[in-house]
Amino acid sequence: MNNRRGELFVVTGPSGVGKATVLGRLMDNVEDVCISISATTRKPREGEIHGKHYFFIDRAEFEKRIGEDRFLEHAEYVGNYYGTPADFVEQMLEEGKDVILEIEAQGALKVKEKRPDCIMLFIIPPSFSDLETRLKGRGTESDEVIAKRLETAKKEFEYIDHYDYIVVNDDVDKAADEIRCIIHTSRYKTEKRKHLVR
Repeated sequence: MNNRRGELFVVTGPSGVGKATVLGRLMDNVEDVCISISATTRKPREGEIHGKHYFFIDRAEFEKRIGEDRFLEHAEYVGNYYGTPADFVEQMLEEGKDVILEIEAQGALKVKEKRPDCIMLFIIPPSFSDLETRLKGRGTESDEVIAKRLETAKKEFEYIDHYDYIVVNDDVDKAADEIRCIIHTSRYKTEKRKHLVR
């Protein structure tokens, strides 16, 4: 029976760096880890399931929960709220699962303020020009939007010293394996601390 408490890992990085791809590969090769589920006030898209892709709640309920300080972080984008439910994260941690929170940089710093024990990871591209190439390669956004994303990325890099680990995504398998090693190392350190306390 698992009697350890899980740990919270906050993963961020600039748009286009491949966070979701790396974490998807990671989840294929790691146990007792879950990806945190965000709450949102936007309507579900086709195929999205409540409690799997998002927790879909209405605006009044979301604002009520903000007032009750029930989010580790929250923000409003294009008229809809998005946030990380503290109760869901806490439940997973209590069950002994490590929780990965994939989030943008500003939200990550907010989580660090509320949960200073969290482990912060910043995924970066091999170079800034590589990031630009990846964004353009999507073929889904205008040059103006790409320029804004690159400008945002430059600002995010200014806070890189706030992170515990920097992971370079020059190869998806390699980046995923590095994060897996970080998780296992953290688990080992936690067990060592418990034995020392005893």
